[in-house]
Amino acid sequence: MQRRTFLTGTLLGAAFATAPISALTTTSASAATVTVSSIADLQREIDRAAPGDRIVLANGTYHVPAAGIRISGRHGIGTHITIVSQSRGGAVLQGDRSFVLSNSSGITISGFAFRQRQTLVIPADCSDIRLTRNDFKLVDTAGVDWVVVKADGVKVDRNYFHDRSTEGVFLVADGPDAPVDPNKETMVKGLTILRNHFARHTYGGTNGGESIRLGVSHRALDNAGAVVEYNLFEQCNGDPEAISVKSSHNFIRYNTLRDCAGGIVLRHGNGTLVHGNHLVGGTEGIRLYGNDHTVFNNHLTGLSGRAFVIGSGSARDHLPGESKTLQRGNDACDRALITHNTLAHNARTLVGENRAHEPRDVVLSNNILVANAGSLVELGQHTGFTWQGNLLWGQAANGTIPSGGFVRTDPRLQQGADGVFRLLSNSPAIGAAVPTTHAVNDDVDGHPRGSSRDIGADQHTTAAPLRSPLTTADVGPNAA
Repeated sequence: MQRRTFLTGTLLGAAFATAPISALTTTSASAATVTVSSIADLQREIDRAAPGDRIVLANGTYHVPAAGIRISGRHGIGTHITIVSQSRGGAVLQGDRSFVLSNSSGITISGFAFRQRQTLVIPADCSDIRLTRNDFKLVDTAGVDWVVVKADGVKVDRNYFHDRSTEGVFLVADGPDAPVDPNKETMVKGLTILRNHFARHTYGGTNGGESIRLGVSHRALDNAGAVVEYNLFEQCNGDPEAISVKSSHNFIRYNTLRDCAGGIVLRHGNGTLVHGNHLVGGTEGIRLYGNDHTVFNNHLTGLSGRAFVIGSGSARDHLPGESKTLQRGNDACDRALITHNTLAHNARTLVGENRAHEPRDVVLSNNILVANAGSLVELGQHTGFTWQGNLLWGQAANGTIPSGGFVRTDPRLQQGADGVFRLLSNSPAIGAAVPTTHAVNDDVDGHPRGSSRDIGADQHTTAAPLRSPLTTADVGPNAA
């Protein structure tokens, strides 16, 4: 087939000025760049696209037919097929549906403004799909999740999800609709959620308005391996769980939640790492259920609710083969490691619960807890906890922490211009950390800890932070 190539420097410059090098490189000698200005022409070019092709939709507002823009049987093997707006947010898609994918791989969808009524689904018969630098503000319809990922190897990066007031989730990670074994429903594997901006979810209910939901109760024991990193959440108030984890062995790191009612909640599943996150203002902090989680280097300040909850359970553990009704209950937090976190000036600091099954065998070490009201530790029934090297300060009472698990002394924290509480050079926390079973090699700022480690999220240094709380310049369609 003869390929047509339209190389227009102005269009490419506008659309890809800050795109990653990998997104600009093509390896196919027959790869084409073509610009179209109608949905019919866009569909025609998608239907005949080959690896490395780039299809540019001119700026404008388009009403997408009821059948959607079909991407079927297209495979960007070796080099992605890229479908891109002429400029970021310049091609506005309206109508019931946007892109409808099936049996496709190696596809990048970039730069569109999505204004649909129905969910954008990445189905299980696809893989290696990338959604990047898009603007998602779907019609504000109750019960409609905006993006649902059911395929493996998907990357969702540098998008803007914003402004909804109804029940529903911005971004859902799920799994195949028809599992081979109906008693073992699996999660998508290898999902990356990177440098997105989630903002202003104002649904007023008590459940169902998460920003990200990784899984669902009956898939929670399956290992997803999702990476949620460097995302910014602002005024995400649609649910107490801004990031709701209902699967196992994920990585929640380097995110910033600012002025959000929702927090980071490991609601179901086991073995997730939560580290390097900033939770600033807002209400909820970090809440744990399930087994064998590791939580370190997190900085929580100014929260009006519970900064850190070690959850109790309606069940000891969830087990394979349970009914879906039982799987929706809470399972107690067992064998978590909670270390090198700084919780400063929150309304309630470290809190427990009182369901039938208490948390067990949790290690809390090298944490800084500071508050001026209430009690720093308010745990209910718990068994086999280990407390080591924690530092408590402020007018708040010690609470239920055992006497041998902490020292009470001023950590000498100073709040920087970025809002982070860091150690002054004469802090007693410097070099005072006890060894941990998980190697914590750097701090919340990205600085190496070395062999002499400090208590709390910050390792004292005069060097500038390598990581800081995120701002809008760090995320979304125009981020580097």
